[in-house]
Amino acid sequence: MTAGIGKEFMRKTKPQFLEESLQDQGQPQPPLEKNYDPAASLIPLPEVDNLPSYGLDLRQAIEQRKTLRKYQQQALTLDELTFLLWTTQGVKSVTKRPVTLRTVPSAGARHAFETYVLVNRVEGIQPGLYRYVALEHALLPVNLSEEINSQITRACYDQSQVFNSAVTFIWVTVLERMYWRYGERGYRYLHLDAGHVCQNLYLAAEAIQSGVCAIAAFNDDEINQVMGLDGENQFVIYLGSVGKR
Repeated sequence: MTAGIGKEFMRKTKPQFLEESLQDQGQPQPPLEKNYDPAASLIPLPEVDNLPSYGLDLRQAIEQRKTLRKYQQQALTLDELTFLLWTTQGVKSVTKRPVTLRTVPSAGARHAFETYVLVNRVEGIQPGLYRYVALEHALLPVNLSEEINSQITRACYDQSQVFNSAVTFIWVTVLERMYWRYGERGYRYLHLDAGHVCQNLYLAAEAIQSGVCAIAAFNDDEINQVMGLDGENQFVIYLGSVGKR
């Protein structure tokens, strides 16, 4: 195979090519979570301890998990959405360092993602785009326009599972959280971390009789523009549509 940008990326992110990290330079650690307007009205989510058990044998979940692109028109309950948010990015505790310890692994506990959800059918929640404010365990409305589903679907090359999903998870990278510690090599870890998160979504969805389709085929510039992201410091890295079997 001829040399290309992929091979160059892997070569240039080897440890011997890395510069001193911002952390080692004494730069302050980035915030644990993306800021939001303090006057915004958050939608509180059910307490995790009060959720149904959604019991499912782990081996069974692993064995029966498969990508699902066609969904019933049945809505998710708010408890079910909460369960999926918690199992993919829930904050278990905040340490003195400080870092967040969550329900998924992350390189150096950097947890460089913000979870957005495109809600189409969730009981009690108006359709639209929301952000999961993990430290508050709440939803923040971002875009409640009637066009947002079509816009995000179009940015995903019109994949019907996005438009027809009960909810589509959209993971957005906040680069500075990872870059502060790992520099250019951190770009590798972002993609690894995204895989950890999405696999949790697949397994958790099995417990609520739902399926997931992981989506990496999207127009980066278009989806970042739709979501109001600059595409460099904050950008969409991965999506997962969810719906009832």
